[in-house]
Amino acid sequence: MVRRSALGQDFRRLWGAYAVSAAGSAVGMGALPLVSLLVLHSSAFQVSLLAAMSAVASAVIALPLGVRIEHQYKRPVMITADLARCAVLASVPVAMAFDALTFTQLCVVGILQTAASVAFDAASGAHLKALVLPELRLRANSLFETTNWISVSAGPPVGGLLIGVLGAAATIVVDAVSFLGSALGIRRIRRPEPAPPVRAATSHLGRDIAAGWQYLLRHPGLRPLFFNALLFGGSVMMASPLMAVLMLDDLGLAPWQYGLALGLPCLGGVLGSRLTPLLTRRFGQRRILLVSGVARTLWTVLPALAPSGALGVCTVVAADFGLLFSAGVFNPSFTTYRMEATPDAFMSRVGTSWSVGSKTSQAAFMIAGGVIADAAGVRWALLIAGVLCMASAVLLPWREGRAGAGGVPAAAAEVVPSPDAPSAS
Repeated sequence: MVRRSALGQDFRRLWGAYAVSAAGSAVGMGALPLVSLLVLHSSAFQVSLLAAMSAVASAVIALPLGVRIEHQYKRPVMITADLARCAVLASVPVAMAFDALTFTQLCVVGILQTAASVAFDAASGAHLKALVLPELRLRANSLFETTNWISVSAGPPVGGLLIGVLGAAATIVVDAVSFLGSALGIRRIRRPEPAPPVRAATSHLGRDIAAGWQYLLRHPGLRPLFFNALLFGGSVMMASPLMAVLMLDDLGLAPWQYGLALGLPCLGGVLGSRLTPLLTRRFGQRRILLVSGVARTLWTVLPALAPSGALGVCTVVAADFGLLFSAGVFNPSFTTYRMEATPDAFMSRVGTSWSVGSKTSQAAFMIAGGVIADAAGVRWALLIAGVLCMASAVLLPWREGRAGAGGVPAAAAEVVPSPDAPSAS
């Protein structure tokens, strides 16, 4: 059993900064859609459009960032991204105070916040890989995952109470301040970062971007997991903004009840992430990826079938608990595998390519969800999202050897230029 102390004091500082940010984001979970619904009285299609525009536009902004981040020290990038998220979120309650908030501003805030999140994630994956020894990475990722689910368990109920007492802007203020706390925490890390890869004078932005995609799409383990993530994540995000409409309108929940219904199932994620190191040691990484990857899809049609009243709320909570338990097992194992399978010189580019692909796919699914909800109703849209989510299990790396732990396959290494070559530096 790996002790937390073995991970080092700097890891604990990074972990603490993440905990502050995760707690604030959990309190503010779904804040922009809620503000859109409760303050601007937006339609279901507009709520989906808000999320979709944020994903697409931020993906376009973030696409060249992966190359830039690859050749920068990662800690300053993470701090800058945190400060940017703090500033753009803070603009929402300021606009509300002057009765000047518009749907356009919410879209701009969503775009900039999401782009900063992509930049932060691209830098943080490479930073964590350099900070933690290989044999401790699964444990580190499991702790981050557990922290995330604990935050998400407690945050939405607190956010619901804050909205009920102080109004819709309260949770956005908490989220903005949490990013400031995260930046200060990252600033306290003492260990010097390793020097980033040096970019060649003859490098070209387009070729550099393409190199990240080439590595991702030609790796025999990462490629099927990427396409699985596109369909699974797209289907989940197709349903996500519509769940607010289902619970607040169809099921008639108050904001605090909505927050509770979001938060309670996340205890499943806490339990799953805590069990991941034990399960991985017992059954192996490949088996855990496959079993949990299938299990997380089996719950997704139930919310569409939820009846009215208390039974419907219980159905939604139970389905989300099962999904999040499975995801809590899957995510740390997958994250660790991606770290092991990606060379240091490609970490930020692969991470950015993954985020851009995921967010673009999610945007298409969310727009489709909004169109279907307007045409056929929220429940039909949720049912279709659930069926597509279940279909994503087919795209898992079922062929033996595709998701073996660690290492970069020789074939993949040969087709991607080395970091010293003009096309990849």
